[in-house]
Amino acid sequence: MAQQDGRLGQEGMATEEKDPKTGTAGGTMRADGNPDDSRGSLFRSNLPRPTMADVARLSGFSAMTVSRALKDGASVSATTRERILGVIEEIGYVPDLTAGGLSSKRSGFITALVPTINNSNFSDTACGLTDALSERGLQLLLGYTDYSSGREEELISAMLRRRPEGMILTGGFHTERARRLLESAAIPIIETWDLPEAPVDQVVGFSNADASRAMVHHLVERGYRNIGFIGGSSNRDTRGADRRAGYEAAMSELGLGEGHIITFGTPPISMEQGGQAIAQMIEQWPEVDAVICVSDLSAFGVIMECHRRGWSVPGRVAVAGFGDFEVSRCCWPSITTVTVNSYDIGKQAGELLLSTIDRIRAGEEVAPATVKIDFKVVSREST
Repeated sequence: MAQQDGRLGQEGMATEEKDPKTGTAGGTMRADGNPDDSRGSLFRSNLPRPTMADVARLSGFSAMTVSRALKDGASVSATTRERILGVIEEIGYVPDLTAGGLSSKRSGFITALVPTINNSNFSDTACGLTDALSERGLQLLLGYTDYSSGREEELISAMLRRRPEGMILTGGFHTERARRLLESAAIPIIETWDLPEAPVDQVVGFSNADASRAMVHHLVERGYRNIGFIGGSSNRDTRGADRRAGYEAAMSELGLGEGHIITFGTPPISMEQGGQAIAQMIEQWPEVDAVICVSDLSAFGVIMECHRRGWSVPGRVAVAGFGDFEVSRCCWPSITTVTVNSYDIGKQAGELLLSTIDRIRAGEEVAPATVKIDFKVVSREST
């Protein structure tokens, strides 16, 4: 499909201009809350959403034929349906299930996708988002991806059929088709808990790599040199993969070599898997004197396994986590961790979403913005 540039192209489809240097749309929001339009393109929500008329024009069939192909497929030939579905895939058209009865095109709800529902960080983010939306009477429809990009794609497609007024996503990695759907949705899209290099639209998040890098520096300042990392055995948790990348970068920057990495279990790593991983790490690299875990839950499992084996924490090995879960504060010894204001991520994402909706309805152009959330290392007994 042709590169998008913000005008109507020859086929009548809306397109968007991208930064000639980066090839992506974007911008940042400074600490004072004012947007920086340096990414230099209009917000995608200002663009018309692909319609059935677009599918009809580009496929060469009538709108009635397109409608029949979408409803049951049996009333059109296989060749016709294949051609129509190919156009739908190319332009990111999503059938609007509310079009027949929602003349205002205001559904009254926002959708948010989270990787898990039993993680207090994402629960707090959903709470902050709900509090922001409640001021307008908007409802939140929550989807659970289980750290699967394929599952996220399915949920994006399903939820867009219901015409939400905006969508909040966790992370900045999406399948190619999911990204096409998001770029064609013509609603505000906000990615959270990450700072993607090529955002879809708006972002409220932080750099997981920088947070992990900060933890390595903290441990080095405490005198540790043989620092290991425990993470998942796949990159399904892309934020966990970024934390590992930050660890590797910091070890290299500080001249500490490649480090020691144990990948154990499918994300999210459990407490039990954290315990198994530390046993494997110490057996393989007995010189390890500190370990960074991808989350506080796996760090708790590490500490419990150390207790069972009679390894002093932090005497034999220091332990650090990520997330500042309640267990990190109640554990003995309490766990050094990275804390991020999870509630604030949701609250700011909700407020940015509402502001964007208001400006679009007022006919204003909305530049992409990135709101950076602060993180900090919290030093506790385990290091």
